[in-house]
Amino acid sequence: CNHFFAAVHFSVPLFLCFCVCLIVISLSLLKRAMDMIANGWFSEISSMWPGQATSVQAEEVLFHQKSKFQDALVFKSKCWGNVFCLDGCIQLSEANEAAYHETLAHIPMFCHSSPKDVLIVGGGDGGILREVLKHSSVESVTLCDLDEMVPEVSKKFFPGVSCGFSDPRTRLVVLPASDMLQETSDCYDVIIVDCSDPIGPASSIFGREFLQLCRKALRAGGVLAMQAECMWLHLDLIEQMAALFKETGFPAAEYASVQVPFYPSGGIGYLLCDLSGRSCKTPVRKIPPELLSSLAVYDEELHSAAFVVPRFVKARLNC
Repeated sequence: CNHFFAAVHFSVPLFLCFCVCLIVISLSLLKRAMDMIANGWFSEISSMWPGQATSVQAEEVLFHQKSKFQDALVFKSKCWGNVFCLDGCIQLSEANEAAYHETLAHIPMFCHSSPKDVLIVGGGDGGILREVLKHSSVESVTLCDLDEMVPEVSKKFFPGVSCGFSDPRTRLVVLPASDMLQETSDCYDVIIVDCSDPIGPASSIFGREFLQLCRKALRAGGVLAMQAECMWLHLDLIEQMAALFKETGFPAAEYASVQVPFYPSGGIGYLLCDLSGRSCKTPVRKIPPELLSSLAVYDEELHSAAFVVPRFVKARLNC
């Protein structure tokens, strides 16, 4: 009995100390979240787009936590639904996420005649996964994301985006993509790289070694698509990435651009390549009516239009 009371007496201060630590950490995270939201407005400020910022009116901070790799913030906006940010950069909003997810998924998927096995690198929110699973030919989708917190946050605050994680064809792998790809060869019909900007956790994805691993992992006639920044801000980087495609054995690299309201300068681009050498500018399959009816943005006309870029971009990318 004396031992029991001694143990209780010893554990109470530890428990109180633990509670105080939790409160301090929570207050610290809340302060950092509010630092990003000044006078009710979240502003996306980054060295990747100096001299400009995208601002969104925020009503409530729903989640703010730092994982081993990045800072995650979810807030309820006044007009655009819930907004998901990583390291202070907007990843998606409920109101316009389809503009990005539908195009980055369906442009490469409709460049393949019958995609069965698909790899998604990054994309832990599940938006690309949701769209890929709409293709009836798909038998398996592997989603490889470095940060296990991202899928969990998306499942809680973005159920309409993350619904594909419950599909039996989905396999979630929490690893650096380069580690997983080291032992992979001739496994995938389509690889979609849904990465963040080339700073922080995603920096290695924009390198030669990673593209070589993707090239090895694709089957003959496979298609690679990856997020490739904004032509109005990052043309030097896009040019370097397109050159790396060719240097690592890809026949070509074609640049497509789409409008996404919350991304820097209102747009984002993708680099695509078909290993067969065929151009990705036109789809090779018709969109089934049931799939088309589920889409808000993508169709055959938009597919081709995405590759129409200004003259200054054509001159730099030789496209």
